[in-house]
Amino acid sequence: MTGTESAGRRIDTSRPHPARVYDWFLGGKDNYPVDEELGRQITAQGDAPRQARANRRFMERATRVVVREAGIRQFLDIGSGIPTEPNLHQIAQSAVPDARIVYVDNDPIVLAHAAALLHGTPEGATHYLQADAREPRRILQGASAVLDFEQPVALSLVALLHFISDEDGAQELVDTLVDALAPGSCLVLSAMTADFDPERVRAGIAAYTASGVTLVARSHDEVSRLFKGLEVLEPGIVSLSRWRPDAREDGDPVSLYGAVGIKR
Repeated sequence: MTGTESAGRRIDTSRPHPARVYDWFLGGKDNYPVDEELGRQITAQGDAPRQARANRRFMERATRVVVREAGIRQFLDIGSGIPTEPNLHQIAQSAVPDARIVYVDNDPIVLAHAAALLHGTPEGATHYLQADAREPRRILQGASAVLDFEQPVALSLVALLHFISDEDGAQELVDTLVDALAPGSCLVLSAMTADFDPERVRAGIAAYTASGVTLVARSHDEVSRLFKGLEVLEPGIVSLSRWRPDAREDGDPVSLYGAVGIKR
C-alpha cells in the first residue's frame, strides 16, 4: 500500500462525516458519537442500514461483472469510505491478482485506516489518494502514478454523488472523469433517489441538512443523464436490490439507483 499524502488534516469530530455515518450503518466501529447520532436519526426515518448493505453488495457484484464481462484490470474508486471487507481491491484481485486500484476520499480517518488495512496482492497495486471528489483533475493526476489511462479503467462512484449537488458540479465531475477514460472503460455508479419512498427519503435529507451535510435525491431521468454517452449494461438503471441480484437480495427496492455503463 502506498499513498501520496500524509494524514495532516485534523479529524473533525464535531460534525458528522458521510464516510463515518456509512461505517456506522454497516456496523463498523470507526465512527464518533456525532456520526452515530446522525445515523440513528436517519435510521428512525427508514431502514438506512439495509440501504447501506444493498449498496455494498452492489459494489461487490458490479466489480465482479466489470472484471468478467469487460476485462477491467484497473479501478479508480472515488469516495471509497472507511475500509469494510470485502473491499473493492479484494474482490478484483481475487479474480485478477495483478489488478491495480486507486482509492480516493477526503476524510483523514479514512486515510489513517487505509494505510493499515488496504493491503493488496504482490502482483497488483493498491494506492490511496486523499482528495476531494470535486477536484477531478487533481484526482486524475494523482491516480496516473498508478493507473494507465491509455488502458480501460473502472470508475467507481458508488454512493458518492448524492453528497454533491448539481450546483456544486456533479455532472461536470462525472463528465471530466469519464472523458479521461480510454474506450472499454466502465462507470459504476449508485445514487440516492426519492422515486420509491419519497417521504422517508426527504426526512433523511432533512436530517443530513440539519447536520450540515449536503444530500441530494435524483430521479431516474437525472441519474440517466450521468450515464450520457455510455452503453448501459443490462438490466439498466434500477434499484440496487434489482441489479443482477444474488440470494442476499429480497427484491424489494431500496432508495438507490445503480448501473454500469461502458465507454465505447
